[in-house]
Amino acid sequence: MRPDPLPDVVAYLAVEGAADAIDWYGRVLGARLVGEPILIGDGRVGHAELLIGSSMVMLADEFPDHGVFGPASLGGTTVSLVVQTADPDAVMAVALEAGADGIRPVADTPHGTRSGWFVDPFGHRWNVTRKRG
Repeated sequence: MRPDPLPDVVAYLAVEGAADAIDWYGRVLGARLVGEPILIGDGRVGHAELLIGSSMVMLADEFPDHGVFGPASLGGTTVSLVVQTADPDAVMAVALEAGADGIRPVADTPHGTRSGWFVDPFGHRWNVTRKRG
């Protein structure tokens, strides 16, 4: 079910291969598709909404004719996403098994949490961290 109202800030990701990304985020991050994706006539995903925990992430394929490119096409990303979970070690293991590139292994940090970093197969950088409280 879509949060109502939406949070004040929602990440909107562009990727090459949005249908595959929807599946990947579901398997690795537990993302749940809200409704059906809006498909464009050529088969690309024009818009999809995913819930990861209580957070909304929107997603679409690349649309170069509108200046919308994913990080793989641009040679990287300047944005990092943080996902909080009860078991960051397990999420990291699933992510790596599913094709993510590990940047920093999950470890206890000096600021009192446990976290690690990976880049998903679509070029987005994620910090997976233990949920507090």
